Amino acid sequence: MMGEYGGMGWFGPGFGGIFMILWWGLIIAGIIALVRWLMSLSRSDAPRKSALDTLDERFARGEIDSVEYELRKRDLQG
Repeated sequence: MMGEYGGMGWFGPGFGGIFMILWWGLIIAGIIALVRWLMSLSRSDAPRKSALDTLDERFARGEIDSVEYELRKRDLQG
């Protein structure tokens, strides 16, 4: 007897709205997850500095002296 529930089936008129909100929430969450994933891919493609480049920059800024620079450079080169 579908007529008794206004043609909405067993759940009545309230559940249709709840399911629609859940459906759109899943779609929006999926789009957000896709965008975040794509952005993380673009960031990981950025060129990374080598340890020697970082050591050179620290020496140039005066954070380490020439003795420490040479010791660390020797360690990094093998």
